[in-house]
Amino acid sequence: MKLTFARLGNFHIAAKALFEALGIDVVLPPPPTKRTMSLGSLNSPEFACLPLKMNIGNYLEALEKGADTIVMVGGIGPCRLGLYGEVQRQILEGLGCDFKMIVVEPPQGRLDRLFRQLFEITGPQRIPQYIKALHLGWSKLAAIDSMEKLALKRRPFEESKGDISFAYEETLRCIDKARSPKEVASAVENGQRAIKSVCKKTDGNKPRIGIVGEVFMVLEPFVNCEIEKHLGEMGVVVHRSIYLSDWVVEHVVKDAFRILRKSKLPYELAKPYLCHFVGGHGVETIASTVDYARQGLDGVIQVAPFTCMPEIIAQDLLPTVSRDLGIPVMTLVLDEHSSGTGVLTRLEAFVDLVRMSQRQRR
Repeated sequence: MKLTFARLGNFHIAAKALFEALGIDVVLPPPPTKRTMSLGSLNSPEFACLPLKMNIGNYLEALEKGADTIVMVGGIGPCRLGLYGEVQRQILEGLGCDFKMIVVEPPQGRLDRLFRQLFEITGPQRIPQYIKALHLGWSKLAAIDSMEKLALKRRPFEESKGDISFAYEETLRCIDKARSPKEVASAVENGQRAIKSVCKKTDGNKPRIGIVGEVFMVLEPFVNCEIEKHLGEMGVVVHRSIYLSDWVVEHVVKDAFRILRKSKLPYELAKPYLCHFVGGHGVETIASTVDYARQGLDGVIQVAPFTCMPEIIAQDLLPTVSRDLGIPVMTLVLDEHSSGTGVLTRLEAFVDLVRMSQRQRR
């Protein structure tokens, strides 16, 4: 078996460590490029959302490298993620690709389903081996998220443009090479020192902007035109609403062990604007915007793929939230035709608006 999966931010580092620790040969798709997007767009339905098109591009490039088994997560509710597995299977089979696809569906309290799907991927393994592999994968995932948070917090204060990004990317390479949780912790410590060493003294006058929206668009820098990096280099402290380790805890761990209750906070924050589940991260988009306004952030940017129904619902409600809570909100709807230059121009205009709003409140 030569296993592959779609890229999503830096998740591939943790997933690769998990599967390789279980003795599985992993074939990573190359980092996403215009070719990835073109392959996916050419072979996907026109009105499919950008995450599906990027997945198809990832899979085709991985199959070119010799992968023969694809793993992806399933979904429930109105979001079309629940259909991705079958749609992608039919697209790839129609192109003559030879592969096996394993869709890991939400456990919904059924541990037997989760383990059955896990065994299908890994084959029989000893329990200690699973524990060791999960520990290593989780330590890398948590380390990646901690470094991302630090980079977002410190980038506006870097002494020279690009210093933080260089230190952050070098730390990711060290985390990727780490063979044990102890080595992961060492890489994080070294990375934290490297990032702090290239920062000027922080101050409280930098504008703070929250990023909300659909999980793939928020976490994958290639498809969102690296908005977090651009905002940081403009002198903005970025707060992101979604991190992969939090997503895993909420949607995998708590979903599998129903004795651990899922957080109801998003629904409480989203009321009265949105009072029921609409699929995807629609409720979380509204809830995070409300939360950021209460925290005193200076603005919010929603990032959504074109034709995403849950984010369209949230987008329709955000102007009301913005007006009621007095926080500027901008929506970026992106697809394969979006221009990095156009996105950068909109970011610059929004940051100017946020800074003007800051001055008026003083």
